[in-house]
Amino acid sequence: MEQFFSLIFSAIEPTDLAIAFAIALFAGTVKGMVGFALPMILVSGLSLFLAPELALAGLILPTLVTNGMQALRQGVGAAFASLKRFWIFLLAVLFCLLLSAQTVRILPQQVMFLLIGVPVTLFVLLQLLGLALTLAKPTPRVEIMVGAFAGMVGGVSGVWGPPTVAYLTALNLEKSEQIRVQGVIYGIGAVTLFLAHIGSGVIRSETLPFSILLVLPAVMGMWIGGRLHDRIDQKLFKQATLIVLLVAGLNLVRRGLMG
Repeated sequence: MEQFFSLIFSAIEPTDLAIAFAIALFAGTVKGMVGFALPMILVSGLSLFLAPELALAGLILPTLVTNGMQALRQGVGAAFASLKRFWIFLLAVLFCLLLSAQTVRILPQQVMFLLIGVPVTLFVLLQLLGLALTLAKPTPRVEIMVGAFAGMVGGVSGVWGPPTVAYLTALNLEKSEQIRVQGVIYGIGAVTLFLAHIGSGVIRSETLPFSILLVLPAVMGMWIGGRLHDRIDQKLFKQATLIVLLVAGLNLVRRGLMG
């Protein structure tokens, strides 16, 4: 245990660790309520005062654990049904996530942030203006295209939620199903991300303890957000989702333009 904490404090100051805990708690609360945004909030918040590689490492285990909780909240059977429905999309995400994760140290993240942020922001603005983009029954080609895009940007930035949520919102899923589907997709993706970044060197003995510590506040936030989720109706859920998605998109554009 002493060695564990010595590794932590060799990588991060105690004050910075406390701030990281607060960010993880907030990120977990948002995720518990609308089903996504934990990696985005963590990587955006942590990158303000930590090295980008440490920020990326920090989000990986909280993302993995909270997505497992989210996917299994309604039982294994419901999670498996979601997996069967979206298996093509999921395979495209995983394949491209594994490929792009190996380029994390050479590909400019600003480019990837703009590639995610601009289309997501435009999608949300159209939805909020009443120009809804819907997909009654997406084709395998659409699933592969959207999944591949989400996976490519996810492997580099650790953020594949916004394009995934935009896609699920266009399908107009019921709120509980949308939360569960996100959990299944993100959960399997998070396992892949963890394994991929063991290979890339982002997850190693110096960074793993920090990621482990952030699991607790993220899980606490998930519990708080889950209680809030149960209290809101479908219309309010969709509005909350779009608002969080808009903030996510604008923040990604900002980071792409300003670094």
